[in-house]
Amino acid sequence: MAVSGRDHTLFLADEAATEALGRALATAVRRSGKGATVFLRGNLGMGKTTLSRGVMRGMGHEGAVKSPTYTIVEPYEHLRPEVYHFDLYRLGDPEELEYLGIRDYFGGSSLCLIEWAERGDGILPVPDVQITIEPEVDGRRASLRSLTPTGNALLECLQASRLAGF
Repeated sequence: MAVSGRDHTLFLADEAATEALGRALATAVRRSGKGATVFLRGNLGMGKTTLSRGVMRGMGHEGAVKSPTYTIVEPYEHLRPEVYHFDLYRLGDPEELEYLGIRDYFGGSSLCLIEWAERGDGILPVPDVQITIEPEVDGRRASLRSLTPTGNALLECLQASRLAGF
């Protein structure tokens, strides 16, 4: 089935704006009642982990949120839906994901946030939403693209509620 992708671009002036986008995404996921897979793309220091922190805060997590660079995955199983935050930066080969039982995290009602997803090409599923963060004068530019019907619904929810400034 071909899915017509939806694209949205917005300016993120600072860390607070990046976290706010994450909170808005969390709200959209909760309202959908479904899980989702979100790829977070961008160079080092662009705000992928900051956006993830916003998602966790939006889901109700009050503790620290760090990038799981060495552990590869940080589970937040106390949240509803459960959230799994992946950082594949140090992954040597996509096949390593098979040893982690990566496929068990997808397809259910969980939210999977994946930093450096390109390092898992060929193993990871197609994301529902891909968010690319790039530098822009005095801030960042976030480009959101839906790649599935679930992604379309999430971006429609974001746009309809104006939670992320679309």
